[in-house]
Amino acid sequence: MAKKSKVVDLKPTSITSEELEKLQELVNLISRGEMQIGQLETRKHALLHQVIGIQEQIGALQKEFQKTYGKADINITDGTITYPQDEQADKKN
Repeated sequence: MAKKSKVVDLKPTSITSEELEKLQELVNLISRGEMQIGQLETRKHALLHQVIGIQEQIGALQKEFQKTYGKADINITDGTITYPQDEQADKKN
């Protein structure tokens, strides 16, 4: 019977410290990027709510204008009122 020789596994068991450092640096960069994206999404969400609130205020102001001036278009640059051609102005005196 032949003697069995022990097989030595020469595969590395860990990466080098330089490779580990580079890997950790890249993973940290991804984590920071994800955190910044989360912060931006939170800010975006808050801004969307703010815009909706402003749109509601504009809607309320438009209703006030319609009560005061009737059906008309108001130029936001100079405030001039344009009434539809086929309707009489409903302006209250």
